[in-house]
Amino acid sequence: MTPTLRVLTAVAALMVIGFVAWLAFGEYRESYAVTEPESGGPPVTQMVTARLAGMSSLKVAELSGTIQSTAADVRGFGLLKSDRVIKMPYSVDYFVDASAIEADDIEWNAETRTLIVDAPDVTVGKPNTDEGARTLVRTSGLFVTREAGEALARQTSRNAQGRVTKEANSPERLAQAREYARRAVARLLAAPLEPLGYGDARVIVTFPMERGNRDNEQMDRSRAIEEVLGNTN
Repeated sequence: MTPTLRVLTAVAALMVIGFVAWLAFGEYRESYAVTEPESGGPPVTQMVTARLAGMSSLKVAELSGTIQSTAADVRGFGLLKSDRVIKMPYSVDYFVDASAIEADDIEWNAETRTLIVDAPDVTVGKPNTDEGARTLVRTSGLFVTREAGEALARQTSRNAQGRVTKEANSPERLAQAREYARRAVARLLAAPLEPLGYGDARVIVTFPMERGNRDNEQMDRSRAIEEVLGNTN
């Protein structure tokens, strides 16, 4: 390797290292460093970063209610025991990725005037536990240190998130969400049919786990939806 090539390689490596360090510092500054106000003084509540992104997912259902979460902490060689119970509202959204439904997933049965839609499965959003709207906070213990209080807060938050996630992903809740999704997707895809003279058409929405059991004769998928729409021109 020539001296010039070695220098260029070293410079390129330093640039990569510098870029990675810059990204790491930016993430640390956003998540962990206290952002001081421009005018000086003590920290205030303010927006640190804000990102707005477009979504192609169709919200089809929401699970909401109240969660009770408990936590315990032991310190001081077992002498300092404390526990906490909190209650707060929660919500979880269910989505269907409408952008994943392509032309090959939509077909038409001319004989029965039925539109058949192979939709992607329902996905579960991140649970939202509203700790700012807590209706109960009960902490007990002979002496609850600041560290113990922070640990209890983290535990109750983590336990609540885990319990809500488990409930939202239970077979019963997913089955209910799929029924809401079925109706939402059917409404979405039935809307363009009425102006074309197919207002009485049925829309059947299926999910991946259902397609192996459906009656192929009843759902004869003989014509693609493009053919149907093309014949109306």
